Amino acid sequence: MLLIYFLPLSANSQDHPYILSMKDRATVIDDILADRVKTILPEIMRREGVDMWLIISREYNEDPVIKTLLPATWLAARRRTILVVFDKGEGKDLETLAVARYDVGTTFKKAWDKEQEPDQWKRLKEIIEERDPKKIAVNKSDYFGLADGIVATDLEQLKAAIGRKYSQRIVSAEQVAIGWLETRTPKEMAIYPQIVRIAHEIIKDGFSDRAIQPGITTTDDLVWWYRERISELKLVTWFHPSVSIQRQDPESFDHLRTFDTRPEGNVIMPGDLLHVDFGITYLRLNTDTQQHAYVLKPGETDAPEYLKKALKNANRLQDIFTGNFKEGRTGNEVLKMSREQAIAEGIKPSIYTHPIGYHGHAAGTTLGMWDSQEGVPVTGDYPLHLNTAYSIELNAATYIEEWDKEIRIMLEEDAFFDESGVWYIDGRQTELIIIPEDPAKH
Repeated sequence: MLLIYFLPLSANSQDHPYILSMKDRATVIDDILADRVKTILPEIMRREGVDMWLIISREYNEDPVIKTLLPATWLAARRRTILVVFDKGEGKDLETLAVARYDVGTTFKKAWDKEQEPDQWKRLKEIIEERDPKKIAVNKSDYFGLADGIVATDLEQLKAAIGRKYSQRIVSAEQVAIGWLETRTPKEMAIYPQIVRIAHEIIKDGFSDRAIQPGITTTDDLVWWYRERISELKLVTWFHPSVSIQRQDPESFDHLRTFDTRPEGNVIMPGDLLHVDFGITYLRLNTDTQQHAYVLKPGETDAPEYLKKALKNANRLQDIFTGNFKEGRTGNEVLKMSREQAIAEGIKPSIYTHPIGYHGHAAGTTLGMWDSQEGVPVTGDYPLHLNTAYSIELNAATYIEEWDKEIRIMLEEDAFFDESGVWYIDGRQTELIIIPEDPAKH
């Protein structure tokens, strides 16, 4: 059973999702890890024709992949940790060994006794010789950083230790590593909606008069409110949040303004269109969300229709884009099809979607970058696989006559791609958040 004891997200609301204690989080993480190794890893290794996968890492210089294979109580590799995954053949479970001083959790069993064989590399060689694999895959990749975790020293020592015969069988584990990182299991998808819901609720709490006093609160104040809230809930973020403003002023708004040129002391005022970029990490899974809120002017009870229309344009772009997802189609193909269709419908699109899961900017198919709208070489040529998750990140520009300028509705929502198509893990924003919220809704 995954959910045991809970910490409420909000002490004065029963409508919020719940957050597990640290102890129970470890139980969930280890249960999911064991399930993933048993259910999806054999299929991925056989798909790529790899019968042995080596993950080699040293303490505090960790391969990104090894962190996803360690038990919850291991926050780093210990000394040099070598994990061996060997496929004994169809119909059999994978053999999972640790050439280390200890078991690595319950999945990787200790396969090295230093008192009997002092040389760790020599013991690894014995394991390889006993199994005689046809391909020995290591995490080395020219283009996918998350699949390029073996350091030069370890690779050199590995080759020296196992000799010429087996060194000639070393291949890149790029496709295995990406497959492992990008594939989500039914157990993960049972909990992912709650994780995304927690992120949505925190965003909503910040986009309210509980955190914002128009005329006083700055965007930087709100950013740090989010950071403090994450800490209070015993969660972490994988990036520093950002908050930006579009309003009726002469300034133009572009993608860079939400990052390196964001004004630090920008005071939030009535009539502002607010934007937040926010993500958390919980149970080893990440969220990445961008939403918008409108600050009511005196006498207003809702956002202006022109802003609602701009949001609908962005929602339509989401629909066009996710409607083009198809197994085997590359990110560049989906990007091209979606942009052409959106432009034909009169939408000004920018699409920069990325996989999400064990990492915020995760391994898998790249579907555009904000500064590469014509396609992304190599990573954009990687095909879509089923049972993978994505941050559907994009924006649609709309000219607002009342403001005499163009604004951008920048949306980002986490979604899952399976046989049924693309579905949002905890829904998506289709209405602007209103500040202050109508008390009649409570």
